[in-house]
Amino acid sequence: MRPRDDDRAGDRPEDGRAPVAGQFRRRVRDLREDPRFLREAGRIRGDLDDPAVRDGLIWSLLCEPGDGIAGALIDALGPTAALDAAFDDVRAPAAADTERPAAAALRDARRRWGPRLAPEPHLGGLRTSARIGARLLLPTDPDWPASLGDLGAHAPRALWLRGDPAALHAPGVAIVGARASSSYGEHVAGELAGELATDGLVVVSGGAYGIDGTAHRAALRAGGRTVALLAGGVDRPYPSGHAQLFERVVASGALVSELPCLSAPTKWRFLARNRLISALARATVVVEAGSRSGSLNTAAHAAELGRPLGAVPGPITSTMSAGCHRLLRDYAAQCVTSAADVRELLGAARTGSSRVPEEPDLIRLADALNVRRARDPLELARRCGLSEDRVVALLGVLELDGSAMRTERGWRAVRL
Repeated sequence: MRPRDDDRAGDRPEDGRAPVAGQFRRRVRDLREDPRFLREAGRIRGDLDDPAVRDGLIWSLLCEPGDGIAGALIDALGPTAALDAAFDDVRAPAAADTERPAAAALRDARRRWGPRLAPEPHLGGLRTSARIGARLLLPTDPDWPASLGDLGAHAPRALWLRGDPAALHAPGVAIVGARASSSYGEHVAGELAGELATDGLVVVSGGAYGIDGTAHRAALRAGGRTVALLAGGVDRPYPSGHAQLFERVVASGALVSELPCLSAPTKWRFLARNRLISALARATVVVEAGSRSGSLNTAAHAAELGRPLGAVPGPITSTMSAGCHRLLRDYAAQCVTSAADVRELLGAARTGSSRVPEEPDLIRLADALNVRRARDPLELARRCGLSEDRVVALLGVLELDGSAMRTERGWRAVRL
């Protein structure tokens, strides 16, 4: 009997070393049904009988942070159909053909994900998660922070969390900067974080030495909440010298990673983590950064997402402020010298409230307005990515709302 086309394709080796597609499909089935895997995962999520939950968990274990191929596939098909399609592109639903990643990219991705299609590499991490009480959040969960959706296909597939997920939903400001910070930078970071935390804003940062750690500690001293986003699992403090600090963060805020427990931090994972910091926060402030600081990567993500970006100036002789000066000069970052400047970035009053309606175009235009400097509609259109006609129409709305005012030189924001 002549085999069907899809059977022959399913058994065809992709190269001389990789498992054939038929083997991949069997490994997907075996992982889904493995009693050890289901038992350990069930200690973290009690709803594994839902295929979307089970396969959402599996995806979080298969791919590295920011994997756009996985993201595009899951967004197009959902986690269960995406898992089937990823390892059986011949039998993928025809309706998704125009939305699925290109076949070559999918084959390359399959080679990345394939080695993790076994229960053994994940059992230890699942056990550790259950032991320390880490929670697994999926995009369909009520506690999932919607702001991460702005990352599109590069949004995380899951979050592993210790602490209070409510901290991910409160208005937050990212305060980031150099690890090898100066006393000036640490003083400024502490002042900003402490006052903003007192205002009820959540301080978001990356848990590193230097500016990050100073911001977390200042928020905690002020009795506020803070969120630390890690480049490794939430079970392993990195840097290890911040182990006690992270426990304090868990007690009042949240320790978060998109990687499962036992995952080691790597250079790539630090860079990928930065996009979460900028996406979770409503504004990002770089306090101190050298010319090659990783904080500039966080700032770049904030700019790409359309989030307000601020930078603290420093002495022109200081190499630790060179990155901030570059942001101010070349990337239109707003100069931040006080917590009041950060509140201006947010377009918010001291309480964190705003009179601007929660309509996307209005928010984008409000972010482009400045309290001190008037801007004409054309410049505002360039800054917020709207048409000039749309800007003119919305400026009238903001004027009626009391959030903007017309001057001889153009339009500026009204301090609330």
